[in-house]
Amino acid sequence: MRFVRHIAYNAFLPLGTSLSLERLQALGNGLGWLLWRTLPSRRRETTRCIQERLGLGMREAAELAEASFRHSACSFLELFHARYMDHRFLEERVEYENPDLFARMGSTLRPVVGVTGHLGCWELLGGVLKRFNTKTDCHVVVRLPKDKALAELMLHMRTQSKIRVLPHRQAATDALGQLRRGGLCAFLVDHNCKKAEAQFLPFLGEMAAVNKGPAILALRAKAEVWPFFLIRLPHGRFRAVTLPCLDTATLEGERADRVDQICRFYTGAVEEMVLRYPQQWFWMHRRWKTRP
Repeated sequence: MRFVRHIAYNAFLPLGTSLSLERLQALGNGLGWLLWRTLPSRRRETTRCIQERLGLGMREAAELAEASFRHSACSFLELFHARYMDHRFLEERVEYENPDLFARMGSTLRPVVGVTGHLGCWELLGGVLKRFNTKTDCHVVVRLPKDKALAELMLHMRTQSKIRVLPHRQAATDALGQLRRGGLCAFLVDHNCKKAEAQFLPFLGEMAAVNKGPAILALRAKAEVWPFFLIRLPHGRFRAVTLPCLDTATLEGERADRVDQICRFYTGAVEEMVLRYPQQWFWMHRRWKTRP
């Protein structure tokens, strides 16, 4: 069965990479609509979650949930375009909020832990970072799907010039070495995790399991923690948003207290962006599944 899936995924690979960004987004929009119509239990669960977390009425929550389904499908398919984000693409399509912070993030000589979430166009973020990052390369730590054939496809598409992808279960040693050399490691910090990996913190008004791995690595390497997001705008344009960093070398207190401060920092950054762009977050993910 895995062999059949492997053949199917690799048959789709040349099709995906041959499509323009506009066609990928149109395909994603249609796929999101299809998922919204054919997954009633996930549709109800997502709508209810939005009602509870954002305090919206049923109709408004359902409209936002459907928009999130469509947007998230687009974001996943944009994986096929990540390698084609050259200087011309960035100059024509990307605007920068807080450009001075973006420049500082790219030029600092300190180790950098970049943090983001499943919000906006997360699969295209690597293309932005590799064009402006002055460090030798960027290590991106990701959670891969259990489907091994799909995981292999995603690893292949995400790995590119100056971008090395590390599966999160085997990432700690390589990521710490990269940071101690003054490098850049990027993490998606808004996914649910196991209790053993978690720091339980409020997120959108409910206690959530926050992965403390990035915080521990940042603390051990005395890194700067930079929140960075790529937001979708109308007419095929994007906004790169860089938020102020946290310098872990300046933190005080016991080790557990400092880890908690870092986890609160990047959880708060993701929450701020979700509240600003709620339709662009991956709401169908069971973010609050692991309980204290």
